[in-house]
Amino acid sequence: MAQNFDIVVVGGGPGGYVAAIRAAQLGMKTALVEANHLGGICLNWGCIPTKALLRSAEVNTLLQHADQFGFDVKEYSFDFKKIIARSRAVSKQLTSGIQHLMKKNKVTVIDGYGRLTKGKTVAVEKDGKQIDEIKAEHIILATGARARVLPGLEPDGKQVWTYKEAMVPESMPKSVVVVGSGAIGIEFASFYNAMGADVTVVEVMDRVMPVEDAEISAMAQKAFEKQGMKIMTKAKVTKLDKSAKDVTVHVEKDGGKTEKVTVERVISAVGIVGNSEDIGLEHFPKVKVDRGHVSVNEWLETGEKGIYALGDLVSPPWLAHKASHEGVICVEKIAGEKDVHPLKVENIPGCTYCQPQVASVGITEAKAKELGYKIKVGRFPFMGNGKAIALGEPEGLVKTIFDEKTGELLGAHMIGAEVTEMIQGYVVGKSMEATELDFMHTVFPHPTLSEMMHESVLDAYGKAIHF
Repeated sequence: MAQNFDIVVVGGGPGGYVAAIRAAQLGMKTALVEANHLGGICLNWGCIPTKALLRSAEVNTLLQHADQFGFDVKEYSFDFKKIIARSRAVSKQLTSGIQHLMKKNKVTVIDGYGRLTKGKTVAVEKDGKQIDEIKAEHIILATGARARVLPGLEPDGKQVWTYKEAMVPESMPKSVVVVGSGAIGIEFASFYNAMGADVTVVEVMDRVMPVEDAEISAMAQKAFEKQGMKIMTKAKVTKLDKSAKDVTVHVEKDGGKTEKVTVERVISAVGIVGNSEDIGLEHFPKVKVDRGHVSVNEWLETGEKGIYALGDLVSPPWLAHKASHEGVICVEKIAGEKDVHPLKVENIPGCTYCQPQVASVGITEAKAKELGYKIKVGRFPFMGNGKAIALGEPEGLVKTIFDEKTGELLGAHMIGAEVTEMIQGYVVGKSMEATELDFMHTVFPHPTLSEMMHESVLDAYGKAIHF
């Protein structure tokens, strides 16, 4: 006999578990079906454990430059296994926290693989056997995504890694090729480079971090190369030759020349594919799938009444915070809550936790011009900020782009220490439709890195004080 719920969420990642909590808070009888770990890729194999690894890399970098802060640290070493173990412990702690939240909010968690069947029913399997069947008027699909695999670059878990193997290596590789310079690729490149590996990044586009503003990308590449990374843009991997000890990567560069790079490990970070297969969508032909991702409207509704999708399963940007927000929007719309607003993609911040950090919101300078805006652009360098100099972090830039006609903030782009924390100031302003005057009249505390945000706005209008 099938159990009955008001809402069933399939997938317990940042989109799914948040949707389940909000549904329960709104008084709906809620079930969450999760096949692996609560928290999904983000908490278990993505956002959180990678940040723990990158924190260790930051500590290593600080130790290497301890003399600049008056410390004499001539000899030190690191235990790579302890670094990996700490990352896993951080992940486990947060996953346990989500289990507590499920219990606190009285969400029924079913451990198994959920698959849609006819009649708005979810069949749940465990170890190849059906263990449960649940019905609901509303079913939310939050099954996430997996790493994209390119022909010839298939991961083997030993010499060719996806993000998962790169996160839990048995030992520190001496050399690595990272294929792809998006957030995932660059974060791993930054980690392994900081820990002492010889790192080469291969990017098919004409610059690293191609979704970022071109000026920020150029600064990032310069910083990475200064740290010792080798960057190959307008290049693609055409072949891998594996031996017992290493991998020779054939890289075709712009113009057709091929360069061979021999390394111990290859990390493939060439995007993701939505987990839209084998979840029962064949029973609902009105649910459309476009290149592996489910199509939805502004309320996360599919073409089939009562079936919704969100997070990495739907359209980009594929970010945990976007998925969580979608979970809330979806459930509140179902519940008939007032003041529910569709998500504005242009107000979603993007953050990359490399060294130096990169963060942005809104459109780039090039995109603003392409759209026909007459713009005002402001910049402020970290070199002109007292707090940045005191921290020993004088390299970076805050850049702001405004519509000259209305004063609307079109985009903000940053590179440097702690910009992933600072970006939220611009996100709040953008969401509130603040103009340049609102930012100008805001008093920023001194001494802080955030003062650069103020100065960048002032610079756009020829009013910068410290630059």
